[in-house]
Amino acid sequence: MKIINTKDTNFKSEFDSILARAKSDIKGVSSIVMNIIDEIVAEGNVALKRHIEKFDKWEVKSDDELLISQDDMKKAYENIDVKLRQALHTAYDRIKAYHEKQLPKSWLDFESNGTILGQKVTPVDKAGLYIPGGKAAYPSSLLMNAVPAIVAGVKEIVVCTPTPNNEVNELLLAACHLCKVSKVYKVGGASAIAAMAYGTQTIPKVDVITGPGNIFVATAKKLVFGEVNIDMIAGPSEIGILADATAKPHYLAIDLLSQAEHDEMASSIMITTCDEIASLTSKEVEEYLKTLSREAIARKSIDERGAIIVASNMEEAIELMNEIAPEHLEVMTQNPFELLPYIKHAGAIFLGENTPEPIGDYIAGPNHTLPTGSTAKFYSPLNVENFMKKSSIINFSKNAINELGEACALLADTEGLTAHAKSVRVRLENK
Repeated sequence: MKIINTKDTNFKSEFDSILARAKSDIKGVSSIVMNIIDEIVAEGNVALKRHIEKFDKWEVKSDDELLISQDDMKKAYENIDVKLRQALHTAYDRIKAYHEKQLPKSWLDFESNGTILGQKVTPVDKAGLYIPGGKAAYPSSLLMNAVPAIVAGVKEIVVCTPTPNNEVNELLLAACHLCKVSKVYKVGGASAIAAMAYGTQTIPKVDVITGPGNIFVATAKKLVFGEVNIDMIAGPSEIGILADATAKPHYLAIDLLSQAEHDEMASSIMITTCDEIASLTSKEVEEYLKTLSREAIARKSIDERGAIIVASNMEEAIELMNEIAPEHLEVMTQNPFELLPYIKHAGAIFLGENTPEPIGDYIAGPNHTLPTGSTAKFYSPLNVENFMKKSSIINFSKNAINELGEACALLADTEGLTAHAKSVRVRLENK
């Protein structure tokens, strides 16, 4: 694994390439995705079935075939291994408990002049979840997207998942049954995003779309934003690790590979203050690579998008990591909580050697749908509020409008909005 030092003469150019890790060719696929969206809007199910035949390689003979039956989901749930079912329930319960703590509250504030101001929080009516499907389906993604929607109080949850060759992932169906999701459609890619954004004869139009996907899915979400809300534009998975001389190299190495095995485009970056830790970790990465079932994928990711940076001190290491703003950040130091106040940008922060990133993917409770590609500087993890909206509440008494009305009208006058000003003053005239 490549090791670079902040004292190297070419460090800036090396670091700039790390910062550019998430650049993707959205412009290159935008026209293709826009055509798909236009066809769904114009033709609905007709285009949907044509796209499924083209991209997922199976023929949809009737609209009814698009919907997965509740019986099939129930059977899948009943047929999975008992220990696996228990693991799903454990994950569900922990995710639910965590997200219940996020629930925002409605409130009212009463001022002395009779003004009442407040906030009303309500869930969206319909949420659309995109879940990668086929043989590489991720039931954990279903839980991470469905549970916060359930906690928020969303009444109708729609799931779209691709089924290449009409093969449905049984574990994904089991997770859908556990979450009591009744509308699960065998539709993937940009077509699914368009269908949920605009609606078809079979798939209802939703208010918000969440969930991970490839560049076509990400581009489609970007293009339909405004017609519906979305969670974020997510790119390939990534991990950052801060390590001092006390860190265990074999822990560091396998944690770096836990993201590299996702995708050739995934990035794994470690910053350490210790040359020896850097060298030993690099060697451990090579040894672990030989044992992985997805060795080819992980190796390409590590070779092309992985790096170990040796910093002069922990202050410099944190500064660089804040600039990277990784999706996942592990803090593998002697006293990780001491560094927490200085970490500004990260999707999720894993503190200590007993908290590997995969714990967050499945069982800890916080959401694993996280901002990537430095967008942790301004995005948050998927959460309950992605499925909710806020309305302002305003009530003025007669005393309140008499007290504040003229100031309001004066501001309207200065903006040349005479009807605005008059709307207030007619109430002042009728004291």
